[in-house]
Amino acid sequence: MTEKNLPERRIRAGDADRDRVLAVLQEGYESGRLDLVEMRERQEQVLEVRFLDELPGLVSDLPEGRGLDRQPAAPMAQSHPYPVDQPVETGLSVSIMSGRSVVAEPGTRGLRNFALWGGNKYDLRRALGPGRSVTLTLHAVMAGSDITVPPGVRVIDRSVAIMAGNEIPAEAQGDGSNGTLILEGFLMWAGNEVKVAPLI
Repeated sequence: MTEKNLPERRIRAGDADRDRVLAVLQEGYESGRLDLVEMRERQEQVLEVRFLDELPGLVSDLPEGRGLDRQPAAPMAQSHPYPVDQPVETGLSVSIMSGRSVVAEPGTRGLRNFALWGGNKYDLRRALGPGRSVTLTLHAVMAGSDITVPPGVRVIDRSVAIMAGNEIPAEAQGDGSNGTLILEGFLMWAGNEVKVAPLI
């Protein structure tokens, strides 16, 4: 079989690729092109995407999504009514028999932590807001973190738990009007607690 006859290989999507599409959906919502229900539905579809060629179709009807299929690695310009200039990503932090307070600033897209007999206190009230999403990848063994969110945030729990689990009270299951929190990670004899508090 010659090179010309080889089937084209599909390229898997990574977190950065999904984040770019989530940013387009956020802009579409802020500009009034998508309502809250449409934005939420598309956010969930983006989070399930496995291959790059699946992403452009989710924003092809939005002007902000033009060129997404031609330049999958190019950063996208964003214009926000709130102060978000550059997306904030952090490396993996470790909490062993310890913890710290983390106040996520506007623009924060994701935070990652491994906790053993410890855990952090995350305040996401400044990072979340209409159309915004934050992913917390929290791995924990006999540990857990406290997570503070503003009212109206919708929580999507995608964690894998063994004799463990996240505590998400009913009041933390908002309509998504103040953004979306995605919880990921591996939990063993552990769990994180989500709490709702007024905006700062």
